[in-house]
Amino acid sequence: MTPRTAVILAAGLGTRMGGKPKGLLRVAGREILYRTMHLLRENGVEKFVIVTNELYLDLYREFVERHGFEAEFVVNSEPERGNGHSLHLARSRVSGRFVLVMSDHVYTEDFVAEAIKGNGLIADRRPRWIDVDEATKVKVKDGRVGRIGKGLKDWDAVDTGFFVLDDEIFKVTEELEEEKGNYSLSEVVERARLPVTFVDGLGWTDVDTPEELKRARKMLVFTAVKGTGDGFVSRYLNRKISTRISYLLVERVTPKEMTAVTFFVGMLSAFLTLVSLPLAGILYQLSSILDGVDGELARAQLRTSRLGGYIDSILDRYVDGTFLALLVYSTLREPLWYLIASLALLGSVMVSYSTERFKGAFCRDAYREVPALEKLPGKRDDRVFVTMSVLLVPSITTVKALFALLAILTNLRVAATVYLIARTVSRPKTI
Repeated sequence: MTPRTAVILAAGLGTRMGGKPKGLLRVAGREILYRTMHLLRENGVEKFVIVTNELYLDLYREFVERHGFEAEFVVNSEPERGNGHSLHLARSRVSGRFVLVMSDHVYTEDFVAEAIKGNGLIADRRPRWIDVDEATKVKVKDGRVGRIGKGLKDWDAVDTGFFVLDDEIFKVTEELEEEKGNYSLSEVVERARLPVTFVDGLGWTDVDTPEELKRARKMLVFTAVKGTGDGFVSRYLNRKISTRISYLLVERVTPKEMTAVTFFVGMLSAFLTLVSLPLAGILYQLSSILDGVDGELARAQLRTSRLGGYIDSILDRYVDGTFLALLVYSTLREPLWYLIASLALLGSVMVSYSTERFKGAFCRDAYREVPALEKLPGKRDDRVFVTMSVLLVPSITTVKALFALLAILTNLRVAATVYLIARTVSRPKTI
């Protein structure tokens, strides 16, 4: 059963971050705590219990009210007693299963979606975005925590700072309160011998220093690449450039602003076909690279929306249509080539329409439903790159060859898309 409550430990003083509450530090345009609470809420959590200190209470309270989260606050007036004590203070606010997270950990959407299904300590055997030497390691025995600590030499996984617990854990904190008074969460975990669930290789990191904040930003951008639907050129060229642009812009530019810039560059490239075909081709390819940035920013900043994707798709069609139409106007004179160019333009529009119409008709993503579509050439990024390559050394002959290639390639792709989708949809479902 999915936990409906989450406890967030935020009582640390953030001394290595200039005395700022780490949960309110912004990474990729959003506060760390906003990311955690938003993603947990998306996965069924309804109530939050935030354990903080007296110094930061008002700041966290204002943050919660501003973003509309339902949260209760517990004040730890003695944060020096350790984060195990912070957990203990939340005992009267929790019953049954609950999630426990740290306010200074940054998680990606796919990590949270998997972690919340787990039980006990969520551990990672293949951490990608942390300094393992500084991480808390876990030695697992019979599926449970055997030992835990930063200094372990023999270990199996790394503690991600994400836990799915039940209120039985407070029996352990009660024992440690009586025995020690000051104790860490790691001591609670080891004493309780929590079960371990492995969530390996997904995006998560903690933030203790400014350098780690930069690493978190990089993680969020580089894991924000669209999972499906990219063409060959996007996978092997455009994304390698667009993610680096997104990393530089993610704290400064919104997805809407980037969409407007990309549209302007695309339309400028179209009108430059009347002046300089090589320059037009280069700007057209640049607009194709930038076309990935707004989506990356939206995913990294947690600002994705169906409307944004809808508008972006329409603007792409305007850019492609205008570019090809003005390229025809500036280069071709024979009526036969007007027809061929019209087929190229129609096919370019239909490549997108053939998959988007599937989504409208069946409410499923065509690329997830029919993985073979990923291997078909002729997506927008492929076409733009081929167009740029031809226009770098333009001639009437090469432009004619370009339109002939686009007419054949795009319409064959549409035919193949229809065939593959029809075969998949009509296939009997196995039980």
